[in-house]
Amino acid sequence: MSQFINGTRRAGTSGQTKDVIDPSNGTTVETITLAGSDDVKLAVQAARDAFPAWSRATPAERSGVLIQFAALMAERAEEFAQLESRQAGKPIRLTREFDVPGTIDNIAFFAGAARNLEGKATGEYSADHTSSIRREAIGVIGSISPWNYPLQMAAWKILPAIAAGNTIVLKPAEITPLTSLLFAEVATEAGVPAGVINVINGRGSVVGAELLRHPDVDMLSFTGSTVVGRTVLEAAATTAKRVHLELGGKAPFVVFDDADLEAAINGAVAGSLINNGQDCTAATRAIVHRSLYNQFVDGVADLYSKVRLGPTADPATDLGPLISMDHRDKVAGMVDRARGYARVLGGGIPEGDLADGSYYRPTLVADATADSEIFREEVFGPVLAVTPFDTDDEGIALANDTPFGLAASAWTKDVYRALRATREIRSGCVWVNDHIPIISEMPHGGMKESGFGKDMSTYSFDEYTVIKHVMFDLTGEKAKAWHRTVFSL
Repeated sequence: MSQFINGTRRAGTSGQTKDVIDPSNGTTVETITLAGSDDVKLAVQAARDAFPAWSRATPAERSGVLIQFAALMAERAEEFAQLESRQAGKPIRLTREFDVPGTIDNIAFFAGAARNLEGKATGEYSADHTSSIRREAIGVIGSISPWNYPLQMAAWKILPAIAAGNTIVLKPAEITPLTSLLFAEVATEAGVPAGVINVINGRGSVVGAELLRHPDVDMLSFTGSTVVGRTVLEAAATTAKRVHLELGGKAPFVVFDDADLEAAINGAVAGSLINNGQDCTAATRAIVHRSLYNQFVDGVADLYSKVRLGPTADPATDLGPLISMDHRDKVAGMVDRARGYARVLGGGIPEGDLADGSYYRPTLVADATADSEIFREEVFGPVLAVTPFDTDDEGIALANDTPFGLAASAWTKDVYRALRATREIRSGCVWVNDHIPIISEMPHGGMKESGFGKDMSTYSFDEYTVIKHVMFDLTGEKAKAWHRTVFSL
């Protein structure tokens, strides 16, 4: 049963099916029935019907349900880890130690945050009136999540929305929907009322387009490519919906001349290979001071050569497959073109036992110029491009020479240099001497063509609530003094 609508699993009505493929070996994990237009209408109506009661529930009531949800997720952690690993091609170590624990922590965080929705204190800002601020749920949220982090992205969309009192219709990527469905199901078992969380699985051209333009959807939240993000904005304009976008990235990894070289090398390998490189915040552009450049290239290339590709179910596996053969071929094509203008170390499609999966070896592209394809375009694979710089001004300028602005890192022992980098690099997150860690208490989101708005943290409530000003007259006068500006008393 491939849809979750109004608290129950049901089949899609499009008459079409799709195989969810394990990219590590090409086998079918599950065959799902795809949603059609009627399913979108049912899901939106279920969310609309559930909104009044859920939005009026007290913060303590919503918090209590989320506390129970976190407990049930912890009990079923291994089930989620196995399913996420199979549908997304993630090494089981990653899902057990990152995806699932991070999701459980997110639920626990929003269980507490649900009781902390604050506004400006009541006060007299006019001599004759008392004003207060109400922070209210927006209504029905239409969300679209990507395939690279199916479980975590579902959580990032659903949790702040429902903690604030909204209801939601989520469309996950149709190639990785299984943990999103299970997530909604477990939430309902925990006590989230029917209709508050709905999950529809179908093609973007059908159910995505319907969801984006549905008149009863009050807000859109999208994570994915910048190209599709523009389509979301265009659709939202037709009914003036609020929009939250988390789009592409091309994260700079700036290594200054005083950096701890060993730490930077280890950080570059971990930061570029996280989730098989399929991460918008992954380190993709290493910008390294010329005095450290050759040592950095050699060190990263050496560590890359030791990374273990293998079956995703094996806890010893470091790097799993890319999401599909088509995507692997796209990554391979970009690397092959780079051989014509840069120095490529590593890379290639493995043979033997891994030939049935969409694996690609870690790849370092050295001496890439700032205007090259590999340095400017999203690869979304285990590929790191490296270029040298000579001055701090040049390094920061190279970091900012991109239309994206999602994440970045600066590597230095100098506090003043670090402060300058964090101030001047135009990204929604700038790490210092690390790259990738995220925490539920802090916001995640970008600027420039990486979108706007925040996931996680209490800042995400700014996306999912509307501020209402309430003003009370204090005088009791039937004819107010200001009326004379409109008509004579």
